[in-house]
Amino acid sequence: MNNKRGSFIIYGLMVGLVVLILALALAPAVSQFTTSAMNVSVGDDVGLNCSYTENISNFDRAACVATDLMLFYFIAFLVCLAGAIVTAKFAFGGE
Repeated sequence: MNNKRGSFIIYGLMVGLVVLILALALAPAVSQFTTSAMNVSVGDDVGLNCSYTENISNFDRAACVATDLMLFYFIAFLVCLAGAIVTAKFAFGGE
């Protein structure tokens, strides 16, 4: 293993770790945004009112489901991105 390859692997590990920490740090903020978007409209905050399901249209239900899944997909994307950054050098090889 030459010096360039070792440096690149360490650099990839550091960048992947930064992306993973970023994902974990942004999780509470995204969760709070999702919760406020799904709540009832109060004042200037416009919400979807997802808890009241009787007179809600199918479009609003779909928006509620998509908003509810947003946290999982956002965090999963960032964790997968971190994994891709860490394993890129091993998967593609090279000198």
